[in-house]
Amino acid sequence: MKVCVVGIGYVGLVTAGCLAEAGNHVICVDNDEKKIDGLKKGVIPIYEPGLSEIVQRNEKVKRLEFTTDLKHGVDNALIIFLAVGTPSQPDGSADISAVLAVAGDIAQIMPDYRIVVTKSTVPVGTHKKVAEVMGAKTNKPFDYVSNPEFLKEGSALEDFMSPDRIIIGTGKESVRETMKQLYGPFMRKGNRIIFMDPMSAEMTKYTANVMLATRISFMNEIAGLCEKMGADVESVRQGIGSDSRIGRAFLFPGVGYGGSCFPKDIRALIYTGEQQKMEMKMAKAAQKANEASQERFAGRIGDYFKGKGNGLTLAVWGLAFKAKTDDVRESPAINCVNKLLEQGFKIRAYDPEAGMTGKTALGNKVEIFENDYDVLDGADALVILTEWQEFRNPDFELIVKKLKKPVIFDGRNLYDLDIAKKAGIEYHSVGRPTVK
Repeated sequence: MKVCVVGIGYVGLVTAGCLAEAGNHVICVDNDEKKIDGLKKGVIPIYEPGLSEIVQRNEKVKRLEFTTDLKHGVDNALIIFLAVGTPSQPDGSADISAVLAVAGDIAQIMPDYRIVVTKSTVPVGTHKKVAEVMGAKTNKPFDYVSNPEFLKEGSALEDFMSPDRIIIGTGKESVRETMKQLYGPFMRKGNRIIFMDPMSAEMTKYTANVMLATRISFMNEIAGLCEKMGADVESVRQGIGSDSRIGRAFLFPGVGYGGSCFPKDIRALIYTGEQQKMEMKMAKAAQKANEASQERFAGRIGDYFKGKGNGLTLAVWGLAFKAKTDDVRESPAINCVNKLLEQGFKIRAYDPEAGMTGKTALGNKVEIFENDYDVLDGADALVILTEWQEFRNPDFELIVKKLKKPVIFDGRNLYDLDIAKKAGIEYHSVGRPTVK
């Protein structure tokens, strides 16, 4: 099938690459000339495991092409995906101006019937606005589909290729059949396409993200209570996760959630509730609990050093909001580093992929290193903020040797308490007893 993807950011590039891998011809359109020129040369603007290989392979056989020419994409594709950004505005609402602008441009230039599919996360009710904008600018027939993405950074290719479900928001049978054909290659293990109306599809996206964020926030609150009462949150997690009604996913305590989705989508859902004169109490509680988790963890470090941050140096492992990505947008790691800087600590940091993006976010306030062990030399403690695989089984002897004092504050609970004790490390984790 012939497809156009407009907006070649994280979601757009993963979508385009995976659809091309299934045999479709995909035209990628973005107004960023530098990005498009880079992609033509094989330069991938984001880090996602396996993405570089899939993009380069399909570009080589000409199933993927990159252009700034929207008309070329619209002229040569039946299905046009919108994957442009919808950032938060100061009032918490999602800014859909780019979605509406592109939809209007498509309407003006499309030569005949097209199916316009929104991949971007958009507020509930956006489908009506898109239809109105397009209808005002063309007499050509078109159909609109809400097809929200459910991609986890770090495992996005697997999520696209073997999805838990695909949500298709449309009421038209012919469009359902077209979308079934498009997603057919990803349904070989069983049909997981769920059809519904566009309003419900948009609501499903927000509900899923806020539900997951709430689970994380709740477990972080429980971890805080465990610390005060001497319980072990890892045991609690195993105990409740074995309940089939609850399950094990998104129950890992830590320094909180971040990234481009959960914080933004919670704000947008709260705003939507306000517009409907309905307070979204659970969403607000999850938001506040997440902020408190980061405050609590950074505060524990300050309390340990009795507020004597000035003159002390902390080594930090991890700046990305999660492992397997270079994304630092609303990263709890970045937030914690800023809170530690406010307390007067000097920070040295290392991240396998987010060194440059972390440097951009933090500026010259933090020294970025290219090696995880070099960052430890002479530091007063090690702080772990991202759960990268390479941090999970380190050389504890070398850590002890390089630090002034063998102290670790682990915001991701990477290590077994007994192993930390045998290594002679004073180990502070989240919701578990401190090892001394």
